[in-house]
Amino acid sequence: MYPESTVGCSFEECSATAEWLLSRTEIRPLVGIVCGSGLGGLAEMLKDQMAFKYSDIPNFPQSTVHGHAGRLVFGMLKGKACVCMQGRFHLYEGYPIHKVTMPMRIFKLLGVETVILTNAAGGLNQDYKVGDIMIIKDHINMPGFAGNNPLAGPNDERFGVRFPSMSDAYDRELLQLAQGVGAELGFADFLREGVYCVLGGPSFETIAECRMMNRLGADAVGMSTVHEVIVARHCGMRVFALSLITNQAVMDYDSQEKANHEEVLETGQLRAKQLERLVSNMVTHIEHNNNDA
Repeated sequence: MYPESTVGCSFEECSATAEWLLSRTEIRPLVGIVCGSGLGGLAEMLKDQMAFKYSDIPNFPQSTVHGHAGRLVFGMLKGKACVCMQGRFHLYEGYPIHKVTMPMRIFKLLGVETVILTNAAGGLNQDYKVGDIMIIKDHINMPGFAGNNPLAGPNDERFGVRFPSMSDAYDRELLQLAQGVGAELGFADFLREGVYCVLGGPSFETIAECRMMNRLGADAVGMSTVHEVIVARHCGMRVFALSLITNQAVMDYDSQEKANHEEVLETGQLRAKQLERLVSNMVTHIEHNNNDA
């Protein structure tokens, strides 16, 4: 038997949800995109859209956060079939971790091969500025240290192996592709590469916590993405992830600065167009790579 927290997340239930969606759209996505806080505009770039409210999709959780629209959008991006989550799920909303990551398994069953995740994050690296875009090259999974891992519980081999490697969680070819595309677009001045640390939230980090994470080697901190990455890699999908640095983490007790969600959404609006261009241009190249394979 599955633990209660995994109810609704079994292979059979995920398959039923995927089949429900596939029966209602002709699009067969190869790329899955997850939009972070204030970054839902990526979904609006899709042509020939077919959108489903999360509340209408069987077994699907619902987003409760301002800045997350709560729609699953199918469509074409630069000629590539995509599915886009406008709004994701977080541990702090009260969902079990298996529900937070369930959409990744549905992506896999829809036929998705590459997942692109975006998020809003606080900058820990003192060289980072608000508005920088950080390509995630690795992560630190704080909830995982305490045993809160989306793969805990019985393993279903139809999804993946019991003990998946995470040393190659972020696809190195896609990292290089992003750097190349970013340079072509003239984004080199604000495009970074670093380590993302996930916390549970919803309270923002204390000064002592920020100092600790910085010393551990984290460049940015947030409340999402890592759990989805673990499940996507468990399913065998390629993963690429970006953080938009929306605020500078407070590291000094004399500082009057405070993190707030409004600042996160405002920065998302300012830099969203560049982030959308980076992702859409990357998708074009991913298609080219797949055609050459």
